[in-house]
Amino acid sequence: MGLTGTLLSILSFLNLAELGIGAAISIFLYKPLQANKKTEMSELISLFGYIYQKIGYIIAAGGIIVSISFPFIFKNTSLNICIIYYTFYCYLCASLIGYFINYRQILLTADQKNYVVTAYFQTASIIKTLIQIALALYYKNLYLWITLELIFSILSCIILNTKINQEYPWLQTNLKRGKELLKKYPKVLAMTRQIFIHRLKDFLLNRSDEIMIFAFVSLKMVAYYGNYSLIITKINQLIATVLNSVDAGIGNLVAEGDKEKIEKVFWELMAIRYFFSGVVVFSLYQLIDPFITLWLGSNYVLSHTVLTLLLITVFIMQTRGVIDIFNHAYGQYADVWAAWTEGGINLIITVICGTLWGISGILLGKIVSLVPIIVIWKPYYLYSEGFKENIKVYWKEVGKYYIIFSICFLCFNLISSALPVSPAESFKSLLIYSLCTIIPFAICYFLLLLYYSKGMKYIINRFSFIKKFIRRT
Repeated sequence: MGLTGTLLSILSFLNLAELGIGAAISIFLYKPLQANKKTEMSELISLFGYIYQKIGYIIAAGGIIVSISFPFIFKNTSLNICIIYYTFYCYLCASLIGYFINYRQILLTADQKNYVVTAYFQTASIIKTLIQIALALYYKNLYLWITLELIFSILSCIILNTKINQEYPWLQTNLKRGKELLKKYPKVLAMTRQIFIHRLKDFLLNRSDEIMIFAFVSLKMVAYYGNYSLIITKINQLIATVLNSVDAGIGNLVAEGDKEKIEKVFWELMAIRYFFSGVVVFSLYQLIDPFITLWLGSNYVLSHTVLTLLLITVFIMQTRGVIDIFNHAYGQYADVWAAWTEGGINLIITVICGTLWGISGILLGKIVSLVPIIVIWKPYYLYSEGFKENIKVYWKEVGKYYIIFSICFLCFNLISSALPVSPAESFKSLLIYSLCTIIPFAICYFLLLLYYSKGMKYIINRFSFIKKFIRRT
C-alpha cells in the first residue's frame, strides 16, 4: 500500500506534463458538437493527439530519469528493488496508453457520452480487482498483482477504441498535421497555459499527501493513511461517476446562453452535491474507524484529529464540484494568481506544520489553503465573471446548506453515541449501527434541504408524481 501510493504520486507528478490540454480541447469541442461540424472536430482531435503524443514522450523520459533515483528514495524499505521497478514501469506503461492511443476518448466526454468510457473502465476495474483478490489469497505474488494492472489497461484500450470507431465512423485523425493545426487554433495553447497552473496546484493539494507523509513521517504511515485514503477515494470515485458526468451537459447549456435555465440547473446540482457530500462525511465519521478496526485491527486506526481534518477536506473537495464545473464551462481559468496563492499557502503551512504535527499538520495545510480560494474566491469568480450576478445571492443560499448540515451532524452524532450497539464488535453490529444512524440522518437532512433550499425544490418539481404526493401530505 505504501509503495503503490508513493509511486502513483510520483507518476501523478510526471502526468503534470499533460498541461491541461484535455480540458482546453473539451471546451473548444462544445460548439462544433452543437453545430455538427465534423471537420472541425476531427481537426481538434488531431491536434489533441499530436500534443498528447509529445507529452507521452516527455513522461516516458521523465519516468526513466526519476526511476534512476529509486535505490536512494527507497533505501529504508524492506521491499526488493526489483518489485519497486516492476511496479513503477507497469504503472508508467498503463499511463502512457492514454497518451498514445486513448486520446480520442475526449470526444465521447465532450459529446455527453462519458458513460461509455466510465462503463468500460469501471467494469474492467471491478473484474481486475476481483481477480487480484483471488490471486492475493491463493498465490500472494506481488508480480501477478501488478501485471494485471497493465493487462487490463491494454484490454480496456482495445475495447474503448473499438467503441469509438463505432460511435464516430467519420472521425479521421492525422497527427502529422499537428504543427499546422497549432497555428489554426492558437487559443487552445493560451487556455492550456492557464489550466496548467491550476492543474499544478491541484496536484499539490490532491496527490501530494502520500509524498508529504513519506517525507515528514514514514513509509509505514503512508500505508496507514492509505487505508483511509483507499476507502475515501473509492467512495469519491463512485460519487464523481454519478455527479461529474454532467460536465459536458453544462458546457452545452452555457453555450446555449439561457440564463434562467443555467441558474436553475446550478442550484439543482448544488443541492444534490451538498446532500451526497453531507451523507458521505457523516457516514465516514461514524463508520470508518470501526471498519478499519474490524478489517485490519485497532493498531491501524488513526487519531480522531486526523479523521476530523481529513473529513473537513473531503467535504470541501466534494462540495466544490459544481463551482468547478461551471467555471470550466465558461472557460474561466484566467485567475492563475489564485492557483499560485493556494499552492503556496498549502506548501508553506504543510512544510511547517507537517514537521511539527505529522499527518495532522499536512491536512491542516491543505484546509487553510482551500478555504480562502476554493470556498470564498472561486464562487465569487463564477458569479462576477460568469453569471454576472452579486455574490450575496450565492452565500444567502449556500449558508443554509452549511447550517442545515451542521445541525444534523451534531444532533445525530449525539444520538449515535447513545445507541447500545458497538460498531467495532463485529461486521453485523457495524451494519446494524449504520442502519440506525445513516438512514435517519439522510432522511432528516434531505427533508430540511427540501424545506429550506430552492435547489432541492427544483429537483422535486421535475418529478410531478413526487410533487403531488408532497402536496397531499
